[in-house]
Amino acid sequence: MGTSPSSSQPAGHIAVEGRAGVLVARIDGGPHALFDPEITKQLKELVDRADRDPDIRAVVFTGTHPDRFLSHSDVRWLQEGGTGFPPINTRIARLVARTARLINRVPVVRTLAGMTRLKTLLQLDTFHATFLKMNASGTIFVAALNGSALAVGAELAFACDLRIMADGDHVIGLTEVLLALTPGGGGSQRLPRLIGTHQTLVTVLEGRPFTPAEALSLGAVDEVVPKEKVLSRSIERAEYLSLRSKKSLGAIKRSIYFGSSLSLEDGLQFEHAEFLVRDQSKEAQRRMLEYIATTDATGELPLLNPETYARALRAGRFGSTPSE
Repeated sequence: MGTSPSSSQPAGHIAVEGRAGVLVARIDGGPHALFDPEITKQLKELVDRADRDPDIRAVVFTGTHPDRFLSHSDVRWLQEGGTGFPPINTRIARLVARTARLINRVPVVRTLAGMTRLKTLLQLDTFHATFLKMNASGTIFVAALNGSALAVGAELAFACDLRIMADGDHVIGLTEVLLALTPGGGGSQRLPRLIGTHQTLVTVLEGRPFTPAEALSLGAVDEVVPKEKVLSRSIERAEYLSLRSKKSLGAIKRSIYFGSSLSLEDGLQFEHAEFLVRDQSKEAQRRMLEYIATTDATGELPLLNPETYARALRAGRFGSTPSE
């Protein structure tokens, strides 16, 4: 991670470009590229907006710092949030975390609690909930890693659906142990799902981040490209995937992000429920009827025709009707 900046560090900001389609969200964490409460708030607002607006199909995150995507959290914020409380054990801490989640769901109570020492705890819970909403949403989220991303910077990237990283002298990883902390933004849960449990354990115990080449070989990022192409390539990938049905994308993401960590029986039931909802949807019914009609007219299964299949991949759908 690193040393805490002075208290004069300006509040962070997320500048959003575009109104529909693929939005580009530029994260400005000030001269040190830090994640702070204001970025937490604006990130939640953006993800909520993207999730509920059918015209927003993807969001690409990138950093405004020339060499950093997002360094890590403002250490002063975390340090001050951890003072003034009596020592607690993990069991009590879990209860406190669940309480924070419940408080955040009630606006009036959240406002009142936000005036107390619970403020930082509620802020931390907010970005946990935001990351989970990203995983459940039909919106595609892409991290355009224009530079280094440590701790929560890496955790934001791991919460995205795709990670495109700039080649060069940059790193990505979970370094919290070097400040006697542990990952607190989901890194210990999401990174193992990308690269495996043992590899995650070793690197997090050491606190050593990955170079772009290491991250790519392990699967922590999806592509490594020249720095000047990071944003354009991320937008290209976001546009391509977001051509598909937003509601189907959400069902797929929920099945994989949440269902695949359940037991096989429970995971299958989770998947089945998502499938049944999509099977009854008007869009799926139209596409299936068109597929059947094309099969009857041509005597061949359309998606077994290489040209038809390639065209469907490019368009994000089979048939002539637009995605919903």
